[in-house]
Amino acid sequence: MIVYLLRRVLYAVPIALAVSIVCFLLVHLAPGDPVNAIVSADAPADVVEQVRRAYGLDRPLPVQFWLWLGHVVQGDFGQSLASGRPVWEEMSGAIVNTLRLSLVAAGLGFAMGSLLGVLAAARRNTRIDKLVVGLAAASVSVPHYWLGMVMVVIFSVRLNLLPALGAGAGGSEAWTWDWEHLQYMVLPAATLAVIPMGIVARTVRGVVIDVLTQDYITTLRGKGLGRTATALHVLKNAAPAVLSVMGLQLGYLMGGSILVETVFSWPGTGFLLNGAIFQRDIPVLQGTILILALIFVLINLVVDCLQTVLDPRIKRQ
Repeated sequence: MIVYLLRRVLYAVPIALAVSIVCFLLVHLAPGDPVNAIVSADAPADVVEQVRRAYGLDRPLPVQFWLWLGHVVQGDFGQSLASGRPVWEEMSGAIVNTLRLSLVAAGLGFAMGSLLGVLAAARRNTRIDKLVVGLAAASVSVPHYWLGMVMVVIFSVRLNLLPALGAGAGGSEAWTWDWEHLQYMVLPAATLAVIPMGIVARTVRGVVIDVLTQDYITTLRGKGLGRTATALHVLKNAAPAVLSVMGLQLGYLMGGSILVETVFSWPGTGFLLNGAIFQRDIPVLQGTILILALIFVLINLVVDCLQTVLDPRIKRQ
């Protein structure tokens, strides 16, 4: 187990390096000049050139990459072109806010999806099963941003039940887990939870049905084992496959919430990336994308280890 964990950590190093190269090239090859985020459009050419040299943007891309990567390894992500603040200060609070939102959305989506999946598997080929399958297909097909706008119209504009924008009084810096702040999380978390709910529901349904058709389940029932004990055996054997899907969905929630956070003005990494894209703030884009990618790799590593713990049949060399 320890050898496998060390090997997975070593495998993550080239993956992180490849991700850093891709995000660096994509950001720099995008149209537009990042210097425009610093100087005005009518600035003299010599001033533009001085700014370009000051930020190292006049050097070849390979040189810029290795200089940037060398600073990143030391924990220095550079300075924001738009605000002039260190990039880490810009994105640290946003990462925490996205983590809060993603964990709440994941918990809600995974819980509802698991319950619906088990219910559909237990009532296979009935109206309940067909209803769950249809609901799961619809939830996966609905665009995040459209659903978010619909929920704003219904619950904020029409019913005036929940706030639609921001993170509460005092912003994210004053965040506490009380209703005064949690009410701002309800709509974006519910919006983000819809797709994971559908994916987990379909996965749980399929895995549980597959386990229920195994010979050992029939044997357990034939020996008179109660429903509760049999259900525990089914869930235990279905857990590894479901866990891998949940891990992937949590990673997607961390990195794929840009549209939802923009709709609700939630001060997370998605909202930060949206502003950085329009401002061509390259250091913020590079640092935020890299951190999100590393979090995704870390989640996959944790899921692999948990699968080994839950299912001893999985041998890790």
